[in-house]
Amino acid sequence: MKIGQMFAKPIDRDIKGVIKVGQDDNINIQQELEEYVVTRELQKHFRDFFDSYKNGINGNTDKMGVWISGFFGSGKSHFLKILSYLLENKVVNGKTALQYFEEDNKIKDPMVLADMKLAAKVPTDVVLFNIDSKGEQSGKQDKDAIVSVFLKVFNEMQGFCGAIPFLADLERKLSEEGLYEDFKTRFEAAFGTEWTEARNDFDFIQDDIVDVLVEMDFMSEEAARNWCERATTEYSISIERFADLVKKYIERKGNNHHVVFLVDEIGQYIGDDSRLMLNLQTVTEDLGTACNGKAWIIVTSQQDIDSITKTKGNDFSKIQGRFDTRLSLSSANVDEVIRERVLKKTDSATQTLALYYDEKETITKNLILFNDGIEKKLYSDRENFAEVFPFIPYQFNLLGSVLTSIRTHGASGKHLAEGERSMLALFKESAVRVMNKDAGTIVPFHMFYDALEQFLDHSHKGVISRALDNDYLNPHHHEECFDVNVLKTLFMIKYVKEIKANLENITSLMVDHMDNDRMDLTQKVEDALKKLVRQTLVQKNGDIYVFLTDEEQEINLAIKNQPVDTGEITAKVSELIFDGIFDEKKYRYPAFNGRYAFGFNQIVDDKPYKAGQNYDITLKILTPNSDEVADDNTMRLLSAQNHCVLVVLPDDRAFIEEIHSSLQIEKFIRFDQTNAVTKYEAIKEGKKAELRERQRNAKLFLEDSLKVANIYVNGDKTPIAVKDVTARINEAIGKLVGSVYHKLSYIDAAMGESDIRKLLANDGQQLSLEGMNSMPNNLAVLDVMDYIGTNTARHTKTSVKSLLDRFMRAPYGFVEADVQWIIAKLFKDGDVSFYVNSEPVSLLSKSVEEIVRYITRKEYNERLMLEKREKATEKQKKVVREVMKELFGLTPTSEDDDSVMSNFISKADKLKNELEKLELHYHSQSLYPGRAVINKGKQLLNDVLQLRSSNEFFATIDKDRDDYFDFAEDYEPVKKFFAGEQKEIFDKAIKYVDIYDDSRTYIVNDNIESTVDRIQAIIKKPNPYTEIKNLPELLDKFMFDYSDLISDMEEPILSVIEEAKKRVFDELSGKLCEDSLKGKYNERFAEIREKATHCNNVATLQNIKLEADTLKVRFLNEIAAEEARLIEKLAAERIQNEEDKTQTEGVKENSPSEYVEKPIKIKKQKVVSIKTINSEATWQIESADDVKKYIAELEKKLMAQLEDDTVIHVEF
Repeated sequence: MKIGQMFAKPIDRDIKGVIKVGQDDNINIQQELEEYVVTRELQKHFRDFFDSYKNGINGNTDKMGVWISGFFGSGKSHFLKILSYLLENKVVNGKTALQYFEEDNKIKDPMVLADMKLAAKVPTDVVLFNIDSKGEQSGKQDKDAIVSVFLKVFNEMQGFCGAIPFLADLERKLSEEGLYEDFKTRFEAAFGTEWTEARNDFDFIQDDIVDVLVEMDFMSEEAARNWCERATTEYSISIERFADLVKKYIERKGNNHHVVFLVDEIGQYIGDDSRLMLNLQTVTEDLGTACNGKAWIIVTSQQDIDSITKTKGNDFSKIQGRFDTRLSLSSANVDEVIRERVLKKTDSATQTLALYYDEKETITKNLILFNDGIEKKLYSDRENFAEVFPFIPYQFNLLGSVLTSIRTHGASGKHLAEGERSMLALFKESAVRVMNKDAGTIVPFHMFYDALEQFLDHSHKGVISRALDNDYLNPHHHEECFDVNVLKTLFMIKYVKEIKANLENITSLMVDHMDNDRMDLTQKVEDALKKLVRQTLVQKNGDIYVFLTDEEQEINLAIKNQPVDTGEITAKVSELIFDGIFDEKKYRYPAFNGRYAFGFNQIVDDKPYKAGQNYDITLKILTPNSDEVADDNTMRLLSAQNHCVLVVLPDDRAFIEEIHSSLQIEKFIRFDQTNAVTKYEAIKEGKKAELRERQRNAKLFLEDSLKVANIYVNGDKTPIAVKDVTARINEAIGKLVGSVYHKLSYIDAAMGESDIRKLLANDGQQLSLEGMNSMPNNLAVLDVMDYIGTNTARHTKTSVKSLLDRFMRAPYGFVEADVQWIIAKLFKDGDVSFYVNSEPVSLLSKSVEEIVRYITRKEYNERLMLEKREKATEKQKKVVREVMKELFGLTPTSEDDDSVMSNFISKADKLKNELEKLELHYHSQSLYPGRAVINKGKQLLNDVLQLRSSNEFFATIDKDRDDYFDFAEDYEPVKKFFAGEQKEIFDKAIKYVDIYDDSRTYIVNDNIESTVDRIQAIIKKPNPYTEIKNLPELLDKFMFDYSDLISDMEEPILSVIEEAKKRVFDELSGKLCEDSLKGKYNERFAEIREKATHCNNVATLQNIKLEADTLKVRFLNEIAAEEARLIEKLAAERIQNEEDKTQTEGVKENSPSEYVEKPIKIKKQKVVSIKTINSEATWQIESADDVKKYIAELEKKLMAQLEDDTVIHVEF
């Protein structure tokens, strides 16, 4: 059975490839209605549409927009046109559109069919148009372009002029007044041509129009000419006015009349212009508001409304609300239509194909294979095979992607861009080409190209045409050429992301028969691809093959002419390896958690990757371009030189070719001076992508070479089992490091700055590793010490920098912290001396932190100098230990000179501070014993604290040994004196002696005087420490006798106080001021009495007697003054009262003023003590003259006290 005989309908019958909006002949419409396939998806879309549409029939609604979306070729335009037939209920060959649907039982749901019938009964004007063809291209720049196109088609639907809106307005006005037909008749009679034919030549018929309008008496000639002049200007209409025009039109029609605008490809027309989107939104909104669901807008777009409004970046929520009905056509819908209209088989053919599939099922599954990880549908079962034969299921989706990609990338002609090719037509025409073949034939993918060719731009199909004429590809110039068919396939999938154009996939696309041998076909395809590449029709990027357009071939030729030298390739290989594949800059030695990281020189083909490399070891890569690549023995010898890891890549130039091509592309893009890149900007972008792809391939191929490269280390070819590049190279470098840095094992403990700090702060105890008896890093310490010792023997100091330079390189490879710790260890052990700026440094002169800074900070690397140090003698060490034991009571545990010195200095400084604190006691009390001892000790300690060199220290202590011993002996009782109760007893003795000295004038007591003499004899001794024990008894005896003396002297003093008090209170008695003063006086005399009874000092007690007399005189004067003040106050008040009374009662005329009472003048009272007048305590009288002399002196002083109006009271 031939393939053509299998189809239910003749496969070669005429089927329109695309149902274009605008095609309108009954034959085509009848075929459309008869053969229209209502798929499962379309059943739902018809239901949703008519369910919404009936809302405007049965009532009012503002949700009168329908948005139909679907990919290119999905059948949107066809669906839109079918809707127009149904809404208009178009009659074709005596049957309505709805009857075609009913008779063929296309609609399964009776409810949907009922809604369709309801819509068919409503009178409806259908305005179906492609907006891109109806709109003026220049008009798209106008923000009101949408409403202008709507007005145009609305006018045309009514029979008015669409091209000239002013004429349409005139025609509308004439129609509304019933004059339009008369106008057309008169115009044709006058002009000789029908109005509808002549009106588009408006500029040439204005006079005729004026004549007709005037003749009809519709306008005056002046008005008509003014109108014609205005009609030549630019026309504008608001959306609101347009909506009002539609509304009035619907109202005039009456009977629930509807107007439906069906707009094809609105999405393509709007594009990225948000102004047009806003214009559509406003048109829809105003029509919905004005017409209440009687005017509808139905549009198609490749994008759904949500994505298109989101892309515009504005708030289009209103348009989303108006276009409430959204219908999306998927690829499944297209598949179903194609299967129904094109591929539907007869029953016998279906059975034959099913049996054929059973026979070939296994072969089929091994014949068609894809390896790009993207799903491609194949035959699922025998029924599926029979249904889609002679096609393969993957071709449905893939061909849809091809059509979209060709259109998107501008590789197609305008007809394809306008949608003149549908998938249905492509499948139908491809099926026709194999209709005479047997049942095993399958349509290969390149056959779809032939159905598209006539619609492609010449620049694309010209490549295929020239390939057919190419003697190398098609020497016999056959119409069918396998190599060219491969080229066609590559063109089809050039921009499709869903498939990779590698050998395996291209082979599957080229399968044209179930009996093809996969291996033979693969080889045939591979040969064809090689030919196409050689002819520069195809480009190979890694394993991907790319079809080249004329422009791409031109650019490729320019790229191939770009010069690239070997050095550039080597540099790129270095970059790929050392900045990508193996980007480790240092090898990390596995010990101590990668503490040791060794840099290495990076070289490719004898060219260093970067300048300034100066490491001990080298990683050298040899590519197939290298002149050094030779036999195995030569490679061994080369690796033994200069501590080198030699990596010899296999002789596979794939990565070199990719790098060469990528460099050529890069140069072309960067430096090309022609206009080629500018002219073909899209190709330039493609070349940039190709550049990235080739760079990825180069890295991948280079990595593969490194995985199998031969590696040589230290003259041996190193067998490394692992394939990971980083692991392989690291293992090789590890072997080299173990050989070059063979003394790195001297480090058995990782030390850092914190360890240095602990070491220097340690009291001198030996350090050892946990679980080990030996010193850490002992061998390393010895090597460093030997180096310093050698330099010292040559009278040369060693800088930290020179130590770092020597021991951080081979054969050691220590890190800075290792060398720094070793330096600290030698310093701490006293093996080396430190000098900073030629000044000696020790733990005595500098703090631990300062020394740590000297050792570890870079600024001191050349300033800190070391030399081997001479140590103290055993005799000197013995003396120091003896002095420390005698002076500080301890023996040093460390044998280290600096530690011993540091310990001594620390204790000496502490003792000096102790002496300075004791010295403060002498500032407050000079009688304390031991001051000379303190001064002597301070002098000794100050002398030793000034020392900075351990050699000087040991020599000084040895020389002053006896002085330290004497001081230690003398200081002990002094320290005990101040630390114990001796000082308290001594202070008490000094206090009692001071009490005696204060009162000795009044003391006449032999016992007291004898006791004080004995106390003073003790406290004045230089070393009274042994006799201080006698002081408590003497102090008690002194206090006993002194207390008796105080008691005897107390009684007369108390009597004097009582007499003074009595005198004051006698004077106060009966006075006006008695109540205000007696409380204070009682309190003050109580205080002085209390003072007398508790006084333990004779001199002070005698002074209280004088104090009582002074207090008495003061109080007597105070009483007199206060009493006088109160009397004056009372007198003044009495006089004031009399004056007030006189003024109140009235004064008799001529009353004598002498009756007014005058104020009483009171004399001032003054008390003086006889002691203030007579300053001499004793009068010595031997003659009358002596009496006269004393009396005269007394008179003089009394006269001095005398004042006017003053009464003097002398107290004896």
